[in-house]
Amino acid sequence: MTASTTPINIAPIHGRCDPRFERVREAFTANFAQGLETGASVCVMLDGEPVADLWGGFKDAACTRAWEADTICNVMSVTKAMSATCLHVLVDRGLVDLDAPVARYWPEFAANGKAGIKVRWLLDNRAGLPVLADDLWPGAILDWQAMTDALAAQAPMLTPGGEPAYHIRTAGFLVGEVVRRVSGRSLGQFFREEIAQPYGIDFAIGLTPDEQARCADFIPQTAGTLLDAGLHQAGSMVARAARQLPKPLDYNAAAYRAAQIPSTNGHGNGRSVARFYALLACGGELGGRRLMRRETLDAALVMQHQARESVMGRQYRQALGFLLNTPEDFEVGPNPNAFGLLGAGGALGFTDPDRRLSFGYVENRMHAAMGLGVRAPALLQAAYACLG
Repeated sequence: MTASTTPINIAPIHGRCDPRFERVREAFTANFAQGLETGASVCVMLDGEPVADLWGGFKDAACTRAWEADTICNVMSVTKAMSATCLHVLVDRGLVDLDAPVARYWPEFAANGKAGIKVRWLLDNRAGLPVLADDLWPGAILDWQAMTDALAAQAPMLTPGGEPAYHIRTAGFLVGEVVRRVSGRSLGQFFREEIAQPYGIDFAIGLTPDEQARCADFIPQTAGTLLDAGLHQAGSMVARAARQLPKPLDYNAAAYRAAQIPSTNGHGNGRSVARFYALLACGGELGGRRLMRRETLDAALVMQHQARESVMGRQYRQALGFLLNTPEDFEVGPNPNAFGLLGAGGALGFTDPDRRLSFGYVENRMHAAMGLGVRAPALLQAAYACLG
């Protein structure tokens, strides 16, 4: 691989890139040159080995602190894939049955007509609990017990197993509480001990002080994003989900970074997201160590539905905790078997298992778009062009 330190907008682009994947470096550089980035990282791996690992720009909006090799940042809903994988590990070990009722593992969840909700519906946005029915205090989202108690107590808002509705914030608490009840560990701890540490993945849900010191500031945008109050009609599911957030929400506050919100506050970088997906691209095995059987992963990737969900109005080919390549709203290369997740504002992780390719892109400045935007697609298009 060849080193690169091309100056762009004062801050250089750092990292290494195999000559075959030089187009990825060029596309990454172009994103900065066009003024689309403040700070970002991108990584492409083949067969679990990096062929492009690049970072550049700044950690802060004032452009005073350079993005470094080990900088991490909030990746928003990219986190959901890591959370879902924790549950699939328990399925692989025979500790959770996807077709069992959630209440088998979380008895209190049976209240108010939820006794028949299946575990698999927690993973495919059909649990019928896209938001809390009753508002808690602003900032309750930082309180695990408050959120899970509220979800256990409420009645479904939609018919479970029926119409899909994107569980923006609630999905992580639902999945995470099953993981906690079965494993005896919080989801963040489970991910750290069973996935991050054994496989060298620098990604965390609930940061330590040392990890917080490496964070880039997340720079939110409102116009055209989930954070735009003008897009939320009073009483809409999106607006109701937004009401659970502290006002104003400081994505860079120590309390937010330390909390476990397994739908939206995982922190990592392009390298760690790509390495996570490399584990899946290689059939659940990486570096001679197996996380789950290929059969378990294959079952997780069976399409559950293809419909326009009722919260964000987007159409996805939905698997169990992952999105399958969907031309309408999640187009990630030419292979229909590619899968992954995007995060509000631009972050993206996915894998093309047929090519054993994995991809991670993490930025700190949200784009003003509801989907993939233009930055990550330019990078993944470059990666595929290099594959030929």
